Amino acid sequence: MVEPTLNTSKSKTLFERAKKILPGGVNSPVRAFEPYPFFVECAQGSKMYDADSKAYVDYCMAYGALLLGHAYPEIMEAVKNQLAKGTLYGAPTEREVEFAELIQKASPCMEMLRLVNSGTEATMHAIRAARGYTGRKKIVKFEGCFHGSHDSVLVKAGSGATSFGAPNSLGIPEETTRNTIVLPYNDVEALEVAFKSEGSDIATVIVEPVLANVGLILPKKDYLSYLRKVTSDYGSVLIFDEIITGFRLALGGAQEHFNIKPDMATLGKVLGGGFPLAAFGGKKEIMQTISPVGKVYQAGTFSGNPVSATAGFTILSILSQKKNQIYPNLEKKCLELKKALSDLAASHKVSAQVYNIASLYQIFFTKEQVTDYACAKHSDAQMFTAYFHELLRQGVFIPPSQYETCFVSTAHSEEDLKFTINAFDKALEAASKERKTK
Repeated sequence: MVEPTLNTSKSKTLFERAKKILPGGVNSPVRAFEPYPFFVECAQGSKMYDADSKAYVDYCMAYGALLLGHAYPEIMEAVKNQLAKGTLYGAPTEREVEFAELIQKASPCMEMLRLVNSGTEATMHAIRAARGYTGRKKIVKFEGCFHGSHDSVLVKAGSGATSFGAPNSLGIPEETTRNTIVLPYNDVEALEVAFKSEGSDIATVIVEPVLANVGLILPKKDYLSYLRKVTSDYGSVLIFDEIITGFRLALGGAQEHFNIKPDMATLGKVLGGGFPLAAFGGKKEIMQTISPVGKVYQAGTFSGNPVSATAGFTILSILSQKKNQIYPNLEKKCLELKKALSDLAASHKVSAQVYNIASLYQIFFTKEQVTDYACAKHSDAQMFTAYFHELLRQGVFIPPSQYETCFVSTAHSEEDLKFTINAFDKALEAASKERKTK
């Protein structure tokens, strides 16, 4: 077991209580790490404060949801005003219409959309709509892409060039995943084989345009363009899962950044302004299959609730008005961190690959370029663990797993960056020592 990295006695006590009532002591597995996670008391701007009052410069940012940092004043004020009017109506509001119009304006493919509460809901309903629209059963996903925790996408690769998936979790019947084809990302040949074999039965291809749930893996040149072409040729629906990349890579997300228009997209995280909210949408003819106008059923009591819609409307209003300042500034900060991390890894003689795009970055401890899931799995997770714990000791929090991504927010100051780069130096020294002890 990894020894505690700092004095977090209250967190340890809370974790012991939590383990008695919550599986693993957490409400989401990504929050768990050895020997126990710190418990948060409050957060503001770029920092979180734990139960023992220790501060951390935060680059997890709720796994990318907080583009403007914690407790952004304008969002908090708007939500406070809405709370005085009520939290849930079970009836439509003008605000959700205004919000949907803002989403449509920002996201190139969104001719129509539906608000939901989580990324899992969004991808589940988008896939269902694609199947309903095409009348086909099979879907294609890619190794390393995460599309939520519903049955048809919790799938790992089987064997063979056209790889039909096997359940990636207990509790999922094999027959549920029989119609899911799992392919390596960035592999055009594998796509060609799959479509030549199964193309007439493939309802949809769902993809994270940039993989951000297995570290950070960027698409090869023209790979997304080929995805667009092959799905069009075979009449399959192309879904960009932009739960992470939406409003992160640009106001229009990966669609704007790569200049590719999918048939559908899913949005979340940044979209909610720190509140539970997501959306799925796309071409009008596909979305008109959704109930009550069509026969694809989707519903949700909290969908489009006024509190989340108010938070979402507020952040999209801010991003729309200030996009020419916000996005270049975020990219500049991220590039500074990426360059420092790369240079320090070299100075410590640590074999590492550092990737970044817009306000996302991650380091892999490996000599080889990381272009897909298999490459990512060859990176040294033990070195990453040593790196993570030293950063934590220094007061910098990143996602605990090698197979996640770090996020920069507008709240990160130049002082934060300098502090972080100093912490990188010590953390890479710790990672180097971990390598030498093997």
